[in-house]
Amino acid sequence: MHAVVGLAEEAVPPCPVRRVTSGAGRVSYLVSGYAEARQALADPRLSKDTAAFFADKGSKRRLHPAIAQSMLATDPPQHARLRGLVTKEFTAGAVARLDGFIARTVEALLDQWPAAGRVDAVAGLAVPLPVAVICELLGVPEPERADVRGWSADLFADGRPDRIDAASHDLAGYMTDLIAWKRRRPGEALLDRLIAARDGEDRLTEDELVSLACLLLVAGHETTANFLGTALLTLLQHPEERARLRASTGELPSVLDELLRHDSPVSTATFRYAEQPLTLGGTDIPAGAPVQVAIGAANRDPARYPEPASFQLDRDAAGHLAFGHGIHRCLGAPLAKAEAGIALGAVLTRFPGLRLAVPPEELTWRRTRLVRGLESLPLLTG
Repeated sequence: MHAVVGLAEEAVPPCPVRRVTSGAGRVSYLVSGYAEARQALADPRLSKDTAAFFADKGSKRRLHPAIAQSMLATDPPQHARLRGLVTKEFTAGAVARLDGFIARTVEALLDQWPAAGRVDAVAGLAVPLPVAVICELLGVPEPERADVRGWSADLFADGRPDRIDAASHDLAGYMTDLIAWKRRRPGEALLDRLIAARDGEDRLTEDELVSLACLLLVAGHETTANFLGTALLTLLQHPEERARLRASTGELPSVLDELLRHDSPVSTATFRYAEQPLTLGGTDIPAGAPVQVAIGAANRDPARYPEPASFQLDRDAAGHLAFGHGIHRCLGAPLAKAEAGIALGAVLTRFPGLRLAVPPEELTWRRTRLVRGLESLPLLTG
């Protein structure tokens, strides 16, 4: 059995739902069991309407409304209306049309890796690939993509509310300007189509348009960037499995779910709270209580996945919660898996001698509560 750096061997505590108190005395409920997490993610009694929850809390935060009140923070019917505008852009068929662009981008990035030398796979592949893909899909000009990535990273800066708030205004301000620019120069990108929905059919308010564009930009690459880094690390730590996949890269699509389950790029699902009292996993949760769903722990629940800390190529990992569950399940899941499959296949093929340049315990991880990802992944290519 192989442990993952940064994760406990058995990540799931004995109690699948427990009451927890923060250092500031705030009470919430932590869900870590698989069955309970799956139920919580789809339970209509758990609301995601953060605006309603914090309305009377006197928060000192200054998140831009486009970030604070995104589609992720809405309930039906508003959520269904917003999601319906973009769902068709992320179907398997729609994503397949991007395969050529993804493959060309991967090859261009790997062309910059030395044949025999040191490279950071996070900076050299895991981050720039999904940034390029989602920016291409939305129509973000190439010279501005580095700024977009910086603001997105700052949105997940754990323990730095000032930095998060500032990034939210920077990103929303940029997107407002980009939308104005595109109105003067309409094109064929996804953002242009959303503008048409706003201006033509009036299905979006201006605030909703900016918010949806920001959400797609951030969510469209953040999870994938983390997943690519952790998946590559997992394969490097399992040489026999990596050799098998290199000999048969056609197996990769079926292994992606196990890679996602084994080391989920999302640690904790976004905010939820109980609109009414409910019982979950034998624990009573009062109305108004925040509920945290620990995705990473649920994906390692031994009641659902035997020997959960082990990486098994032939495991049926279908049903993992790395992309969530229910009406809020990540609509970009097909795109994330397409990018990962193409990128990992190319790395395995082109760099058979790839190995870690530092001991695993020296790897640095991002300091953020919501997502799990590497700050860098130094590798030797030959």
